Amino acid sequence: MANIVRVSGNNETCKSPIDMDLFLHYSLIPSAFIILVLSFLHRRINKMRLDEKMALLNRRFGLVMPLDFIGTFSNRWSYGFAFGGMANKVMILFSEEYLPFQAPTWAKAIVVLVGALEVGFSYYPIFACLSTGFKLVGSVLGFLYTLTWFILSVWDIASCPNGEIIGDYQKLIINWPSLLCLAFLMARFVHIFVKALSVHLGLVAGTTEASTFLQEHQTQHVLQLLKKVINKNKQKSWFQLKIYDWDPHFKYPSRMVGTAVLALICLYIFVVVEYYSVMNYAFSVLNLLKEEFEKLMSFSNDTQQYLPSIVQMEEFVSVAQTTWTITTFLSCGTSVSYVIHILVCYRKHIKRLWVGERSFLAVKFQTPKSSESVAAIARYSGWQIAYIMWGYFIMHIVQFLFGLFVAYSFALPIKHGQGLQMLKGYGIGVLTIGIVIALMIIQVMMASTFFLQKKISPEDKGKPLALNNRKAFHTFNYFFFFYNVILGIGACLFRLLCSFVLGTWLVARIDRTIMQKGHESPDMGYATWVGMIFVDHYHTNPVLVCFCHILLKSHYERKLQIYPEYSFFPRSSGTSRVSPRARTRWLLLYTLLNNPKLILLRKQQSECNSREIEPHGMARDKLALAYVFAANWENICETPHEAHCVNLSQVRVRVSHDAENESGDKMQTIADAVDSDTGSI
Repeated sequence: MANIVRVSGNNETCKSPIDMDLFLHYSLIPSAFIILVLSFLHRRINKMRLDEKMALLNRRFGLVMPLDFIGTFSNRWSYGFAFGGMANKVMILFSEEYLPFQAPTWAKAIVVLVGALEVGFSYYPIFACLSTGFKLVGSVLGFLYTLTWFILSVWDIASCPNGEIIGDYQKLIINWPSLLCLAFLMARFVHIFVKALSVHLGLVAGTTEASTFLQEHQTQHVLQLLKKVINKNKQKSWFQLKIYDWDPHFKYPSRMVGTAVLALICLYIFVVVEYYSVMNYAFSVLNLLKEEFEKLMSFSNDTQQYLPSIVQMEEFVSVAQTTWTITTFLSCGTSVSYVIHILVCYRKHIKRLWVGERSFLAVKFQTPKSSESVAAIARYSGWQIAYIMWGYFIMHIVQFLFGLFVAYSFALPIKHGQGLQMLKGYGIGVLTIGIVIALMIIQVMMASTFFLQKKISPEDKGKPLALNNRKAFHTFNYFFFFYNVILGIGACLFRLLCSFVLGTWLVARIDRTIMQKGHESPDMGYATWVGMIFVDHYHTNPVLVCFCHILLKSHYERKLQIYPEYSFFPRSSGTSRVSPRARTRWLLLYTLLNNPKLILLRKQQSECNSREIEPHGMARDKLALAYVFAANWENICETPHEAHCVNLSQVRVRVSHDAENESGDKMQTIADAVDSDTGSI
């Protein structure tokens, strides 16, 4: 592999013997092999024309699904760590640094798309091996593939741990969450292999996996709705009241868990890179500028002229570094709380939709289009991660500027012994604002005391909206009109400031819109959130899923009542261990035993190829063999003392009747064979 030269923070060069970008290209070969093997094991539900031409395939090479983004509620943390294992590659895609090939500038979007598809295909086997029903093969292939990625990643870090941004141990600092996720996946594949092998050898009783149609927590949720409300006023703990009140009958889908894990890891990488890149670049520029001032002062005769500027610059660099560090932790903590809070809002919004409540949504989004909702659930995970990282960055910049304002307005004056002057100046400002607020309160109090009529009933909470003392009211409005013009300027600026602060503070919150009421349509992030929860609502509503389950179960039981002879066959549910092919063949056998003449109507392979009409003599032979087959089956099913007393004479009569007016030598031979055969079949 080509060597990669990296420059560390100590101006030392290190050479990595592994080109991870080149390995990403080559990883597509084993990825395609693993997907091909799993696809061969997986059988398609419906037949295709190719299956008629190539019967040996037997409906093999089915589509391997990596992850059900809607209805998967089991194995959620494994999928979450699988997303976490590709976090470093997602960050490379986010920074648009990974370009598989060179292309013109106008085609950069296409190149980025190809790179994203390549990264997705390279990690496809991990998800496919977790979701496949062939646990033995999937666990072995998944473990080997994950182990390969883990070994090469560790080798790359050990051979060249330094980097250009952080310096020493940059790769280890950035990639350790992904390595931890890969280690967890390897342990998970080992656990799956041991469990599947124990079941295969008969050491442990095989447990059928729960049907994906109706989950246990959905059943418990419906049962809880049908029960009487007991202990409604049950006392909750402080954690449940203030932080999080869990619901034992609610589960987050794998998509939400995976998105949360990937968002946290990507946020960690983004914070580390952003912090050190600004510290290394921006503050190095400031230090360089300060050094230039010092050189200029050394060549000047009047050093006192430049000394205050140098002192102020040193003070600014120190304050900026401290503020940047503090606001980094504040912004990071806020973004982490957003990831957790979005999960809480998801549960709250989904449960509101379950009970038919849509008033919490904007009016334009209460009935989203189906196509937009399906597209939204495909966009959600990627957009949520991008919103979290960009929201952190914007919030960090705003908090940094606000921190500088607080430092130069409060901290530095007190440090320089100017606290009293600062309090005097701010005291005048606070007094002015207090007078303005007091005048606004006085207007409300005068309106309530003099310009409203009395309560209609003593039990009323407030006075009715009915004017009193109209002449005084109009005079009051006239004189306060001129003052309210000036007051409105301050209110307008305050409104703009609040909108700016809330907008930057909540830009990462995709679960709520930051647009004004009535103008929510341009907020594509909020539209994606609404479409996503509507898809989950329609496909995972416990009451609806339970109702469909009851319908299917009653339909199956009704079929058993109409056809009780089919009751001993295994059910066609997903929990049956009998293959669909074996079940179909048993049903076909039972039908042909009761209706032997149907054998003549079956399409043979020779008919499909030659398209020729079967001779009548061959049909007679097949009919006779069908009767013999049915008679021998009756011999097997009878009691032992009646085993040789079946109505073979009736078979002989029916066969002879079919052979009437024909050359019956061959049919007679078969009938004689029936007499001599006592049910060996």
